[in-house]
Amino acid sequence: MSYDDVEIEDMEWNEELQAFTYPCPCGDLFQITKEELRTGEEIARCPSCSLYITVVYNMEDFIGDSNSNTKKANLQQPIAVS
Repeated sequence: MSYDDVEIEDMEWNEELQAFTYPCPCGDLFQITKEELRTGEEIARCPSCSLYITVVYNMEDFIGDSNSNTKKANLQQPIAVS
């Protein structure tokens, strides 16, 4: 059972960890990455203890974040045929 349900808006982005974080009662931080959120993960774990939280978020907010780079890479270039 999850320790708590936490809205993504209540979490902080940690540039060093490249993850959203939220204070854990043990003194460390629950962590979840953008990539984990894009794949549908909703559990943020604490690396120092066995607690975890359920992150409440809109998955569409994170799917669009990764598609901007993918769309550019998928553009086809014209090929000259002789």
